[in-house]
Parts: sequence; structure tokens; C-alpha cells
Amino acid sequence: MGITISQGFSEAEKSHVAQLFWQAFSAKLGRIMGPDARALQFFNGCLNPNFALVARDEQGQLLGVAGFRTDAGGLVDGSLQDMARVYGWVGGIWRGLLLSLLERKVQPDVFQMDGLFVDASARGLGVGTALLEAVFQEAHQRQLDCVQLDVIDINPRARALYERVGFVPISEEETGPLVHIFGFSKATRMEKTLGVSIRP
Repeated sequence: MGITISQGFSEAEKSHVAQLFWQAFSAKLGRIMGPDARALQFFNGCLNPNFALVARDEQGQLLGVAGFRTDAGGLVDGSLQDMARVYGWVGGIWRGLLLSLLERKVQPDVFQMDGLFVDASARGLGVGTALLEAVFQEAHQRQLDCVQLDVIDINPRARALYERVGFVPISEEETGPLVHIFGFSKATRMEKTLGVSIRP
């Protein structure tokens, strides 16, 4: 299969991207952002195509997305006001407080990933690897030599992919008593230092 990578997605594709995002991360966020209909409404309203690298097949069908975050924003760019619009102010505030515990501050000289997800019908076809290679190129173009991401302990498949392309664990954070809210017990920060192999 021919895979092409470009930046951004169209307004018409946004609901598809929101569905793929939710399918990928509902295990991590479901107890906070559910029910499904409200989560999809929220993500459909706040996904920012300016922070997305998108894989498509030869017919232009969207196969997967790699999000990233900078000081200017990220793929999931919702505010507390956006949250309140979907969940009400009380629901929005407690959800926002819990989600803030998962946030990572953007570090200087680091390209921070903000989620990678692939359509179930395209898994095993090299889409994730192609997106990661595009991430490395994007980081290099921004003159950043380090890419970081987080992976949770209930997603060993994703961790195996990251390790296969050269990411190594650098730290771990336990959720402690909040494990029953988040649905996972540990998040591992992984890092890849980019080498000369990706330089033009």
C-alpha cells in the first residue's frame, strides 16, 4: 500500500479523526470523558489540524494521525470553556482538574507528541511507522533533536512500536489511588534522540 503523509486534516475529516482518537484513547480517558457521545462532541470541537501529521492511502482515505504539541498549542486544544459547553460547568471543572494531572509541560528543545492513532482497518500495514518517521522529520525541520511521548501500561502494542523505532523509557509516573479513575496504573515517558540518519 502506498502511504502519503501530509500536515493537517480538513473540516470534513474532523469527525473521523475524533472517532479514531476516541477509539485509541477511550481506555485511558473513558472514565473521565465519557459517555461516548459527549466525548466525541468535545473532541470534534477542539481537535486542531495545525498540530497533526496525517497518513492517507493512494485514494486519499485517512488512515491515521500523529498529533504533536508546541508552545502554540496541540492536537487536542480544548479549553475549560469548551469542556463546560459539552459537560456543563460542574462536569467541565472536575474533568479539567483530572486531565490537568495528565498534562506534560512542553520542554525546550523537545518535540512532544500528542497522540498517535491508526484506523483499525489499516493496522499492521506500516502506517504507525510511517507516521513516526514523519514525526522525526518534522522535529528535525524545527531543529529539535529529541522526540518524547507517553505510553500507558495497558497499551503494550504501542510501546512495542515505539521501542522498535528507537524510543527508550526515561521516567515513569504512577497514578496511585487514581488508578480506578484513569483506568491505568502507570505512564512511561519515552524518548528518542534523533541521529544523522534522518537529516536531509
